[in-house]
Amino acid sequence: MIHPTAIIDPSAEIGENVKIGPYCIIEKDTVIGNDCELKSHVVVAKQTQLGSGNKVYPFASIGEDPQDKKFADEPTQLIIGDNNTIREYVTINRGTVDDKGLTQVGDNNWIMAYVHIAHDCILGSHTILANCSSLAGHVHVGDHAILGGFTKIHQFCRIGAHAFSAMDSGFQKDLPPFVMAQGNPAKPRAINFEGLKRRGFDKNRISQIKKAYRILYKSDLKLEQAVDELQQMGQESADVKLMVEFITNSSRSIIR
Repeated sequence: MIHPTAIIDPSAEIGENVKIGPYCIIEKDTVIGNDCELKSHVVVAKQTQLGSGNKVYPFASIGEDPQDKKFADEPTQLIIGDNNTIREYVTINRGTVDDKGLTQVGDNNWIMAYVHIAHDCILGSHTILANCSSLAGHVHVGDHAILGGFTKIHQFCRIGAHAFSAMDSGFQKDLPPFVMAQGNPAKPRAINFEGLKRRGFDKNRISQIKKAYRILYKSDLKLEQAVDELQQMGQESADVKLMVEFITNSSRSIIR
């Protein structure tokens, strides 16, 4: 169902069973997958792709130009996966040629009102971004991460899988997988116990992650020394190995 007030460019590809509400604007070279619903007043800008089953609420701006003064209207993209909920006034910008020319959102994400996802961000799957969270350019967020309301993330930072930020936290360095953080600047508080339990992590896995957290944050070891110990643990724990890989690949270092 397409409302008669919607404006859709002839080049747009619209899938089956798509609902496009009043005053939506669908620009050129866009793809709207099957079973999507755009409530009303939604803008899907050029070179944007939505997978299937996405629901976008009023006044969201999806795929507009990046907020980058160097941007010169190069052909860049925004690609969104399947079954995402994108609430009111969310803004997600396309990528820039300074990176891979791509902003990407995975599947089954819950993106609440007034969230901003800037150019060249990579958002995994099954994440929750609470109201007014803001990702600066080139930020990467891992699967199952949760960002509390008004979380602010500096450009080029990374948020690890299963990590959790408390409300109104600010990040200028990376947040490792499984870690909960709070404050501005954010400080580590614990591991994400409840989140891991809800996702089926057994006691042994959680125990190994907890031990790794203590080595990293409670042992008074320098970061390099802590990583050396974690590498030994990582030979027997895939979760700890994930933490080690995240830390060793960090360009901004991690919060400590």
